Amino acid sequence: MVVLYLALLFGGVVCFVLYYVAQYRVATLLRQRHPQQWKIIAEPEEGSRSAVRIWMRLQLVLRTARPRLPELLQDAAITRWYRVWRWALWLAWACWFAALYLQWRAR
Repeated sequence: MVVLYLALLFGGVVCFVLYYVAQYRVATLLRQRHPQQWKIIAEPEEGSRSAVRIWMRLQLVLRTARPRLPELLQDAAITRWYRVWRWALWLAWACWFAALYLQWRAR
């Protein structure tokens, strides 16, 4: 029981890290292979250009362009990392909630 609990906690941490790695890889691939599309994300219409602002705009693009981004770019690597980004957070939370359930049941 303890081994399963620790495995779920570890799996949750790994999935959270994978979520951010996938986001970084999507941004890197967009920057390298599709500079015109990256320019739309990275350069704001008004105001200053900062890392936090670029991250927020990338989040907006990834969340709102769910079915369209992979179709529009026709890039297998971006599609693959986009799918990892999309599912890793759900898996992380599922692992953590399962670990909490095990902890609750053990009491």
